[in-house]
Amino acid sequence: MCIKTAGMVATLWLGLAHAATPTTTVLHAANMTCPACNVTIEKALSRVPGVTSTKVDLKAETVTVIFDADRTTVPVLARTVTDAGFPATAKAHGG
Repeated sequence: MCIKTAGMVATLWLGLAHAATPTTTVLHAANMTCPACNVTIEKALSRVPGVTSTKVDLKAETVTVIFDADRTTVPVLARTVTDAGFPATAKAHGG
């Protein structure tokens, strides 16, 4: 029984070791005018496989997304926000 348990622990550890490191991107999104925009964008992004967190900043007109790059891409995230009614583009690094 100990060997079986050790095998399960080793399998779990290896799975965690290969887990993807979260990636963060910031999108510029236009047409965000009210708090309901947050809900619309967050709901749309929550349907994208691999998205783990979103933060919408109406004043800065940005959407920060934390995601698994093995499951989705920045262009998919930008298209999702655009399709939700808020034309989005990836912000340049450092900007």
